[in-house]
Amino acid sequence: MKIMHEQVSFRGTNSFNIKWDDFPHFTFPWHFHTEYELVYVIKSFGKRFVADHVEDFHDGDLVLLGPNLPHFWKNDEVFFQNDPHYHVNAIVIHFPATFFKDQLENYPEFLPIRDLLSRASRGISFQKQLANRLGPKLKKLLSTKGLKRTLLLLEILGKMAKTRQYKLLASESYRLNLDNWSTSRLDKIMHIINANYRQAIKLEQIASHIGMNTTAFCRYFKEKTGKSFIEFVNEMRIGYACKLLLEGTQSVSQICFESGFNNLSNFNRCFKKITSLSPVQYRNQFHQAHNHIQSNSPIQ
Repeated sequence: MKIMHEQVSFRGTNSFNIKWDDFPHFTFPWHFHTEYELVYVIKSFGKRFVADHVEDFHDGDLVLLGPNLPHFWKNDEVFFQNDPHYHVNAIVIHFPATFFKDQLENYPEFLPIRDLLSRASRGISFQKQLANRLGPKLKKLLSTKGLKRTLLLLEILGKMAKTRQYKLLASESYRLNLDNWSTSRLDKIMHIINANYRQAIKLEQIASHIGMNTTAFCRYFKEKTGKSFIEFVNEMRIGYACKLLLEGTQSVSQICFESGFNNLSNFNRCFKKITSLSPVQYRNQFHQAHNHIQSNSPIQ
C-alpha cells in the first residue's frame, strides 16, 4: 500500500495548528507526518487505522498520535451515499515534535506530559468518559488565541497524561527503542529478542545467557514489560507480519514462517487474538479502505 508523507506547516506565530472538520466523510489517505496529531471525533463512525492496528471508531473517539506513525480514518459506506444525516465533525490538532522540548526534558512539572508523548509513539486511544470531559476544552481551543490557547492545550495534555483511561494502539514492534530501556540486563534481553524474534527463541537459552533461571527470568520480564515473554515475542512477530501483509508481495503461509511461527494454525490463532482479524481480513481491510478512499475522495 502506498503511503503519503504529509507536510504540515505552521502559519505565522502559531506553535500548533487546530482545525474544525465539517464535511461528508474523512478524505485523507494512508499517511504519516513528523508532527504529533490529536484527533477528537465529535460526529462520525467507521474504521480507524493506526500503524498495524485496526479498530472501529464512533462519536467521542479521542486519539493522540506520535510523529511518523501511519494512520487514516475511513468512514463506513453510508457516508459515501450523499445522505445528509451522515456527516463528519471533528477537531484535529497538530503540534511539532519540538513543542516545549526544553521544558519537557528539564522541568519536573512537564514529566507526565513527556511520558504521554513517549507513549504516543504507538498511538493512544482514550476512553469516551475522558473524551467527554475534555470535549468542551477542545472546542474552546477553536475560539481562543495566543498564550491562552497554548496554556489550554497544555492543560488538556496534562489531563491526558494523568489518566489511566487509555490503551496503546500499534504493536510493541512499532515503538521499540532500545535506548529507552532502563537497565543493562533488560537491554541484553531486548537485543536478543529484537535480533532473533523471527526465529525459534528458547526461553531457557535467554535466561541462561543473562544468568537467571527460567522462573526468575519470567517473573523479571513480566515485571519490567507487563507481559509474559511469549506474549511479548508474539506481538513483535505479529507486528512484523502486519508489515509484510501490507507490502502484499508474499502469501499468508510465507509470512507465517518469515515472521517466526512454525505452523500456520498457530500463526492464524495468534494473529486474530492480537488484531481481532484473520491475516487475510487484515490485509483486505487496509487495501479495500485505501482504494475506496482514493477512488471516492480527492486529497484535501
